[in-house]
Amino acid sequence: MIVFPNCKINLGLRVIGKRTDGYHEIETVFYPVPLKDALEIIVDTNDTGGHPVQLSSSGIPVEVQPHENICVKAYSLLKKDFPQLPSIKMHLHKLIPSGAGLGGGSSDGAFTLKMLSEKFYLGLSKEQLIFYASQLGSDCSFFILNKPCMATGRGEILEPVELNLGSYKILLVYPGIHINTAMAYSQTIPSGKGDSLKNIISQPIESWKENLFNDFEKSIFKNHPETGKVKEKLYESGALYAALSGSGSSVFGIFKHEATISVSFPSHYYVKELSG
Repeated sequence: MIVFPNCKINLGLRVIGKRTDGYHEIETVFYPVPLKDALEIIVDTNDTGGHPVQLSSSGIPVEVQPHENICVKAYSLLKKDFPQLPSIKMHLHKLIPSGAGLGGGSSDGAFTLKMLSEKFYLGLSKEQLIFYASQLGSDCSFFILNKPCMATGRGEILEPVELNLGSYKILLVYPGIHINTAMAYSQTIPSGKGDSLKNIISQPIESWKENLFNDFEKSIFKNHPETGKVKEKLYESGALYAALSGSGSSVFGIFKHEATISVSFPSHYYVKELSG
């Protein structure tokens, strides 16, 4: 069985404050976009009683050891409650940059949960999948629903919202800078609550530039000025809205569908034009 885990962008991101459990209270809108990895799972017919998961990868290098990979963690999480899960082989082809604020790893983990449930007839409901996904990471639950959502709490409390960017196109730019999420939070000053992001995104996209903000931008743009320059160039090229995604370092611009995007970036940047 093969699936294609997609990534997301954040439309606004407020850091409300730090919680007693060490996480931060946030408010953001997750929006799925069609940049995808590929993940295959097959039964390990040559299982000799060793490791229950054999993971291989290709594409963008995966920096963590196989046992630390979120796909393996997803399998191990389900194996505790469903010991009948057989030993498997997984192959992950990475196209979504890591440490880019796009949720690629979270998506891989969530899609692993969904695929294991389907392939091995575990019969997990959407609510059960969200429960398991929330144990893997704050963004993982979103990829179970995989539709535009308002996210609160640490990102795991989700409310679907009506938002369709299908008549626009998105230019995604990753300058090759890996941002450590914990470090990004430690350097960001909470902004508290303001006008609901749900209300802001219901307004015309042209108004988002003045009202829809990502709290990580101040510190990330200060520490990595090239990310701020990407945002500037996107606006200079006609973007209706541009912002950092998550804790970065990817920056995206939303353009009219008929727009011809004429902008150049250094050759080592990852640049992808996507449909909304």
